[in-house]
Amino acid sequence: MIMSLAYGTQSAAAPLERMEIERAEPKDDEIQIEVMFTGVCHSDIHQAKNEWSNTVYPCVPGHEVVGRVKKTGAKATRFKEGDIVGVGCMIDSCRACEPCKDGDQNYCEGPNGWLATYNGPMTPATETQDASNMYGRDNTFGGYSDTVVVKEDFVLSIPEGLDPAAAAPILCAGVTTWSPMQHWGVKAGDSVAVLGFGGLGHMAAKLAKGIGAKVTVLTSTPEKIADAKAQGADAAYVETDKTALTPLAGTFDFILSTVPEKHEVGALLDLLKRDGHFVVVGNLDIVDGVDNSKLAFKRQSVSGSLIGNLQETQDVLDFCAANGIAPEIEIVDIKTINEVFTRVENGEVRYRAVIDMKTLS
Repeated sequence: MIMSLAYGTQSAAAPLERMEIERAEPKDDEIQIEVMFTGVCHSDIHQAKNEWSNTVYPCVPGHEVVGRVKKTGAKATRFKEGDIVGVGCMIDSCRACEPCKDGDQNYCEGPNGWLATYNGPMTPATETQDASNMYGRDNTFGGYSDTVVVKEDFVLSIPEGLDPAAAAPILCAGVTTWSPMQHWGVKAGDSVAVLGFGGLGHMAAKLAKGIGAKVTVLTSTPEKIADAKAQGADAAYVETDKTALTPLAGTFDFILSTVPEKHEVGALLDLLKRDGHFVVVGNLDIVDGVDNSKLAFKRQSVSGSLIGNLQETQDVLDFCAANGIAPEIEIVDIKTINEVFTRVENGEVRYRAVIDMKTLS
C-alpha cells in the first residue's frame, strides 16, 4: 500500500483537515502520479458539504489534477516516468455499455456508472447489494493529496507550452464548457452568450472566442463587466438589466449557463434565435421558468451537459495549448483550503483557485 498525505473531511459539518489515506500500488494498467497542482471546483464544496446528498466520507476532493508520472504498471506504456499528465473527473468506467463504446465515458450506463476521481461510483453499493461493486470499492480519494493512482487510459497528456498550474482547471471547468459547444456545433461566426462569469464562465467565454464566435457575457456582478471585456468578450451586461438586454432578443445561436445554483431562465430564452440552444452546465438542480410555448414556436431547446469525455478533455487541452488559452488562476496554499472554499462560495476568487501541492508537505 501507498501511504498518502491528503486534505479531506469526515462529515458535512467538519472543515477539511490534513489526514493520511491509503492507496493501492499501481496495477499493470495503472499509473502512480505525484500531484503538483489541483484546481478547486465548486463541485468540491458541494461534495464536501454533502449538498447533493450522496457524499461518501471520508471525502478527499479534487478532480482537476496535474502531476508528474512517478511509477507505471508493467503493461502501462502510454507514459513514462517524469511525464506531466492530468486527471479529470473520472478514473474508470464500465467500458461495456453503449456510451462507453461510443467514447462517452461520462455517460456510462454500467451498473455503477463511471468511477469518479473522488467519492466513488455514481451508484454506490447499497445495504441490499453486495458490499462491493464492479469497481471493487465504494469510495475514492481525489487530488487534494500528494499522489493518485489511475488507470492509464483515463490519464491525459498535458501539452508542452501549457502551464501545468493553469492546465488543472481545464480538466473540469474547461471540458465542461467545451463539450457542449462541440456537441451543439458552435462555430466561427456564431453568436454565443455565456451566463455567469466565474470559474466555468470565464473559460467558456475564452473557448468560444477561440473557436471564432462572437461572445457576450451575462453576469450578476457589475464589477465583472470590465474583466469580461478585458479577457476578450465582445460585450458584457448585467443579466438583470432589461434595458440593455431587450435589444438582444432573438440574437443568440447558443447560450451556456454556468451559474452553479437554481436560476430563473425564462426571460433569457427570449434572447435565442430560432433553433437556438440553451444549455445548462453549472446547475444540477431544477431549471426554473421554462415555457414550452416559447420553445415550440422557435424550435428551441433547453438541454443539459455533464463534464466531457476523455477525447474531448484531451482535445480542449490541445486546443488551449495551440491557441494560447488558459484560465485566470490564483495559486493557493492547501492549509488555507477552508478559507478558499468560503471565498469561492462568495464569488471572491478571480477566477479559479489552484492548490500548489508542495504546500501539503
